[in-house]
Amino acid sequence: MTYDVIVIGSGPGGYSAAVRAGQYGLKTAIVEKDPRLGGTCLLVGCIPTKAFLHAADVWERFLNPGEDGIHCDNPRLDFPLVLERKNKIVSKHSKGVEFLMKKNKVDWIKGAATVKGAGKVEVGGQIYETRNIVLATGSEARMIPGLEPDAKRILTNIEILELKEVPKSMGIIGGGAVGVEFASCFHRFGTKVTLFEMLPRIVPLEDEDVSKELERLFKKSGIRVETGARVENIQKYDAGVRFSAAFANGKAENFDVETLLVAVGRKPATQYLGLENTHVELDRGFVKVDAYQRTGEPGIYAIGDIVGTTPLLAHVATAEGMIAIGHIAGKAVTPINKNRIPNATYTEPGIGSVGLTEAQARAQGHKVKVGKFPFLANSKATILGRHDGFVKVVADETYGEILGVHIIGPEAFELISEAVTAMNAEATVETMMNTIHAHPTLYEAMGEAFNAVNGLAINV
Repeated sequence: MTYDVIVIGSGPGGYSAAVRAGQYGLKTAIVEKDPRLGGTCLLVGCIPTKAFLHAADVWERFLNPGEDGIHCDNPRLDFPLVLERKNKIVSKHSKGVEFLMKKNKVDWIKGAATVKGAGKVEVGGQIYETRNIVLATGSEARMIPGLEPDAKRILTNIEILELKEVPKSMGIIGGGAVGVEFASCFHRFGTKVTLFEMLPRIVPLEDEDVSKELERLFKKSGIRVETGARVENIQKYDAGVRFSAAFANGKAENFDVETLLVAVGRKPATQYLGLENTHVELDRGFVKVDAYQRTGEPGIYAIGDIVGTTPLLAHVATAEGMIAIGHIAGKAVTPINKNRIPNATYTEPGIGSVGLTEAQARAQGHKVKVGKFPFLANSKATILGRHDGFVKVVADETYGEILGVHIIGPEAFELISEAVTAMNAEATVETMMNTIHAHPTLYEAMGEAFNAVNGLAINV
């Protein structure tokens, strides 16, 4: 049998590509080495992490319900049930992906794939022939040299999701999205959290104002944040982990924590794919592709985290999968515009952003105007008791072009969708100023921020 498409990897990019190929009537197979479909995002990433974060949101409400006129005496966090619910959510959606394969007539080939050249994929000693291959094997956590993760002391995003109890203390190395999300989560579960970031600020890919606000609010809540910090001399022992941290001011301090999360980034999972049998080109392990996700080997495409020139995000992988399959099927496709990719970080408060930061816009030579509106002045935020944060609009003064929008505050990761749509439609600041926003809503803050670009916000 010869397939039209074989997709290697069943994460959001891979399984979505397989579904779209099936929808287009292409004879399709998906290869997955894990016993379950869904990849890192569904099994040990986005979905289980957000299940934990939702539990932390609910738990925090039970601990502090007084202002709402609700009294909860002696609330108790049943962490094994939190773990059980997380596992049920993962299992449900993994089975959902399996159903989608069957619905769209996609064959599931179980095992690890090796590319044996253009049009040939080996799984379990059997060669499968195909006209096109889509590489979608994702990424894995980077580990500090000399360390190995275990079930209790040295953790990555995988092990932390299987902890059987809430640790009393936790050190987190890395202040990117993974690090700050777990810091926000476990702090609210009751863990004493210390967050270390080597760079001058946490969430360093976000607008500088957002980084400053998150650090301020983390510290206010009781999370210790150390930027410009290098963690060294990590030693595991029976009761925990000891290490030292060297700070930017030249001082150093020793730490002793129950568990240590290493969240220092991701690396592409391309090592064992057999790409040496092809003309696929790599750069530091990432696959080089063109605007249509084509590699250097005709008939081989690559999407998602293994590409590396776009953010390592599930929704980016999915979008790239649509481009690859559309190109294979001869459909009209639009390459990704990197300035239209939303970022979402599910801390409390949340972060949502799209486009250029203020610093990037100025560096590119734009004549920048900024509009900023605080959630403190938003009625719905008052009702929710979540006043922290703001919406920040970065615009070009000449034509009112929206260059970027950056939100930190309640449901920021949901609110950013309006900005993404506006920018994708090439709406201007004036367009958004004249867009009616329902009252009382959180997204009114977006309308106010666009008005603030021209100094016309009402509620400040």
